[in-house]
Amino acid sequence: MIADLVLNNTKTYIKGEILECSIAIEEGKFIKIGRQPQMPNADQKINLHGMLVLPGLIDEHVHLRDEKKAYKEDFISGTAAAAAGGFTTVLDMPNNQPVTNNVEALKNRLDIAERRTLVNVGLYSEFPRNLTELPQISREGAIGFKLFMGNQVGGLNIDDDQALKNGFKTAGEVGTVVAVHAEDKNQIMFNEQQLKQTKHNSAKDFLSAHTEQTEVQAMKRVLKASEDSKTNLHFCHVTSQQGLETIKEAKKTGKKVTCEVTPNHLMLSSSDVALYGMMAIMMPPLRDKTHQEALLKGISQGDIDTIGSDHAPHTIEEKSASSVWEVKVGVPGLETALPLMLTLVRKNWLTFQRLVELFAEKPAEIYGLVSKGKIEEGKDADLTIIDYNQRWTVVAAEFKSKAKFSLYNGWEVVGKPVKTFVNGALIMDESEIVAKPGSGKIIRGGNKVSI
Repeated sequence: MIADLVLNNTKTYIKGEILECSIAIEEGKFIKIGRQPQMPNADQKINLHGMLVLPGLIDEHVHLRDEKKAYKEDFISGTAAAAAGGFTTVLDMPNNQPVTNNVEALKNRLDIAERRTLVNVGLYSEFPRNLTELPQISREGAIGFKLFMGNQVGGLNIDDDQALKNGFKTAGEVGTVVAVHAEDKNQIMFNEQQLKQTKHNSAKDFLSAHTEQTEVQAMKRVLKASEDSKTNLHFCHVTSQQGLETIKEAKKTGKKVTCEVTPNHLMLSSSDVALYGMMAIMMPPLRDKTHQEALLKGISQGDIDTIGSDHAPHTIEEKSASSVWEVKVGVPGLETALPLMLTLVRKNWLTFQRLVELFAEKPAEIYGLVSKGKIEEGKDADLTIIDYNQRWTVVAAEFKSKAKFSLYNGWEVVGKPVKTFVNGALIMDESEIVAKPGSGKIIRGGNKVSI
């Protein structure tokens, strides 16, 4: 037999160990992992010179924009940023224009993505106005459903507890994941109104509106509304010590609850808002160092399940309004997330094992991506190749993303993704995109609809 590709002289992460081995790939799958003499002949052989090889990384929280928001980002630029950042699979949020919350919108977005992606892409849907449509949206391929509790985005009335219960019950019967942005809309609106009336419009005033209590209050409400359902709850971008404790307590009850944290909330704190101003405005916001330290501890102890970049590109103009209430929330993150976490590995804040769990194994498990997340024979040949010893400086102007700004611009980091393989094909090589749009695959949710 002649394989498509053999990678030699690798240091590969397999089942908790880093092994010196070779990897054979055929038709986009791993077919053999072992010593070089055991490898089949191949059409192409690549010597990786001892580079670190990880399972293709998964970012379950990105905003790829496109459609009517393509001026900020599109599927080509966004997935190029993913490949450059070492991600082989990304899951795209539904707060688009138009919002992805019905079959027609999902089909249209899937069609656009299929022709333009460079890595594997799955699409979330928001809840539809009519819950009877949810099973069909799931069958059509939605990877999961997103619920924004901080503002009304989809069709489910977030002010109505019974509507929430019905939504969770339906999602549980379908067997899909519900990813939750946990902030209490009404409390935020009240806080904002008070601040606006007293002409408090600065970056730090945003933190006063989006308090830790708004996060915890929303979490508790969601947990209560979902308690009689079989919903798989995944709390996005946890930011507070109390929020993390709330999730830990929920897990003890046996409920299907997982959570994510972003590199931003691990690497930065509210004191950085004074330094970066409006550029640092994100939702939920940066917290003080007490919460930052609690999240770092949660990462190392296994209380947090995944890391998501919450890649949220905007134009410079949208981040530069004079009033914080006019600023678009969010920052780009696909091209900095992995290097920042590798730097934490260097500082002994987390192990390689935890890194792979957070960025590959656990996202694959939560979202049912059975052929991804691990380097094993028969699984999809998605690989992230890293020069672990390379020290380099983040230069936002060189991003593949359309958003050429970063809170980490000028930071020195250690460890750089140097090659990205998606389904056995080389997509990124030494920071250059070497494949054509359409090289990635669409990942459709594999949920079994039982209603």
